[in-house]
Amino acid sequence: MDHHAIVREEFARQAETFGRSATVARKGEAERVVEALGEARRGRVLDLACGPGLLAEALGRGAREVVAFDLTPEMLAQARARCERAGLANVRFGQGRAEALPFAGGEFDAAVTRLALHHFPDPGPPARELFRVLRPGGTAAVADLVSPEDPEEAALHNALEILRDPSHTRALPRSELLALHREAGFELLAEAGWETSREFGEWAQIANAPARTRALRVVMEALARRGAAAGIGLRLEGERLLFTHRWVMLTLRKL
Repeated sequence: MDHHAIVREEFARQAETFGRSATVARKGEAERVVEALGEARRGRVLDLACGPGLLAEALGRGAREVVAFDLTPEMLAQARARCERAGLANVRFGQGRAEALPFAGGEFDAAVTRLALHHFPDPGPPARELFRVLRPGGTAAVADLVSPEDPEEAALHNALEILRDPSHTRALPRSELLALHREAGFELLAEAGWETSREFGEWAQIANAPARTRALRVVMEALARRGAAAGIGLRLEGERLLFTHRWVMLTLRKL
């Protein structure tokens, strides 16, 4: 199956559960990304791979205009409903592929993308498109999960993510995330990193695929009992299966 079809299938299933996740929608997370844009957040802003609209809503409270763009119609419906509930009239919506955006070069003052790059088989084209549609001097904030620098640990981490959600391709290590955006032409303005503690049940529920995640729990518990951290600090505390996701956010400028 074409990977875009896999993404649409998975996120159609996850459209409601993703936006309701306490971790994905953690208070202050969307605002953290928006604030990284500085004054550029007050202009015309692209929310690339907008999902259920968490960033679009936060951006819409201060931007002149927000364009929320995503591949999956069900996610766009969630984003539209969220922004309507918030009374935002300055957010519009578009559907399509991030690798070929339907916008002219230099259309946007700022752009954001969160939790998206690990779903692309090749993240290079989306990064280059993000660069293309920004005006010279425009600002982007890119936030995503990162994998360990150690290749074996990273491979195990990504394998577990794919077993839960086949639209996941590869969380990049920090070094590759930086290199990707430098190669696209961006200047790095700032970098932030943080960790998010996850519990298996909450993480599995987002995927909305119980048969798949029941089998995955067996695998992850076996790894944890053998002391295999899988690059994510995998561990058992009583009956709780826990791990840690590491994030990196890059604030970038188009030269």
